[in-house]
Amino acid sequence: MIAIIDYGMGNLLSVNKALAKLGYSSEVTSDPRTACSARGIIIPGVGAFADAIRNLNKSGLSHAVIEAAAKGVPLLGICLGFQLLFTTSFENGEHRGLDIIRGEVLRLPNRVKVPQMGWNQVKISRESPLLVGVPDNAFFYFVHSYYVSSQDEDAAVGETTYGCRFTSVVSRENVYGVQFHPEKSSTTGQIILKNFGELVNRC
Repeated sequence: MIAIIDYGMGNLLSVNKALAKLGYSSEVTSDPRTACSARGIIIPGVGAFADAIRNLNKSGLSHAVIEAAAKGVPLLGICLGFQLLFTTSFENGEHRGLDIIRGEVLRLPNRVKVPQMGWNQVKISRESPLLVGVPDNAFFYFVHSYYVSSQDEDAAVGETTYGCRFTSVVSRENVYGVQFHPEKSSTTGQIILKNFGELVNRC
């Protein structure tokens, strides 16, 4: 079972339905014990970083997610959930994230329309189990005002350009993340979720 983390915000139902359509069992949960016992974890995301990390910390879900990731449980962060994987966010102040992967969350430059809303390409920089079958420069659906500057070069496997070039896909051992919404990205997004589901099934 894949635990979809409910921390009071996020695109929970869309992710749950997308996984069900692909034949993977999932459960939306705010219970740290359920997260710890899951075979895979997804942190979805829509909303503000500060509220999200506060809710995760208050509920005990932060500890549960970090502990599960350390044990080798496949973990996927989506959009805001992707940003939460990193060390620090500068969205409306400075806030510490889960710090599973080193990096910062910064605001998109003012020279482009913010937020970025719509389809954009992902340039694949290195292979990852999450990207098997995904064409280079494939389009995915983005909705975000902040981007990740990864400080872990080995983890960054995909990048996107919108006002600046930024990390849009990470893959390090059992931890994965995408800045875009695979559940809203048609066939290519389904490939991402299918790959993650297969990774969970193999564990």
